[in-house]
Amino acid sequence: MLNLMKVLVVLAALAFVIALIGSLTGFFFLNVSPEGYSRACTNLALIAIALKFAFIADKKPV
Repeated sequence: MLNLMKVLVVLAALAFVIALIGSLTGFFFLNVSPEGYSRACTNLALIAIALKFAFIADKKPV
């Protein structure tokens, strides 16, 4: 689970960089607008955060 969270964070960072470069240069990577990569960045980061909270909640004794 920890590896999945790390992969999601790396993908979110990559999407952020592509969105940043796309918005500054006007370059459309794979015919997707920079806003699409920005949304992907946010969604991947939120999924990683949710998995982290679920993983923490799963380890706490009741």
